[in-house]
Amino acid sequence: MKKTGLFFLLLTLSGSAAALCFQAAGLRYQLDPVLLEAMAIQESGLNPRAINHNKNKAGKVLSTDFGLMQINSLHIPALKTLGVIRSKEDLLSNACLNVQIGAWILARHLNICGHHWSCLGSYNAGFANNNQHRRIKYARQVYRRYQQLRSQRQPP
Repeated sequence: MKKTGLFFLLLTLSGSAAALCFQAAGLRYQLDPVLLEAMAIQESGLNPRAINHNKNKAGKVLSTDFGLMQINSLHIPALKTLGVIRSKEDLLSNACLNVQIGAWILARHLNICGHHWSCLGSYNAGFANNNQHRRIKYARQVYRRYQQLRSQRQPP
């Protein structure tokens, strides 16, 4: 009985801790924490150790995404230079840091292309002209998750 209670306590605390990570990142970068959580659900299914390899049509790995917010390996050199991480393992072992970095990347994108859903899609699909369809598709997926989260959290 005690083990079951401890398990549920840890589960509750980890959920609260995750919520605090989204809250802190949202506050720091002036982003809706629920939006950041919706993005993390879309990106990794809230798996802090998620790894995804991005391949070209021939199957060659072009880059790799890490953690909750699926931080792309193309960002790793800059993050190391800034002293934010020491290695890619930091992106997998520190979920709150991963959320902070994801929020930082999103805020930079929104400063470049504006605060609208298509711009949010650049987080996943980049800025290339031929990626507009992918940006819109990603934005719609995140928007659906965002709406679901908001409806679950509204008082009855």
